[in-house]
Amino acid sequence: MSAAELQERPDVEIELVEQWRAQSLLRSGYDAESAVVLAASHEIDLHYAMSLLERGCSVELALQILL
Repeated sequence: MSAAELQERPDVEIELVEQWRAQSLLRSGYDAESAVVLAASHEIDLHYAMSLLERGCSVELALQILL
């Protein structure tokens, strides 16, 4: 899909960004359900969410902090 086509369909661009965010969160250790919820929450900083797990937080604690 070209950049011009994405500009005409912002919903597709948002979906692609959310998919990328979810994949990043999965790789960092979040389970699939948590990754999808966090990915769709655009106000949550992706790098902060991933760093919480890197610093030893459990997924449950990270979700409490982030949500």
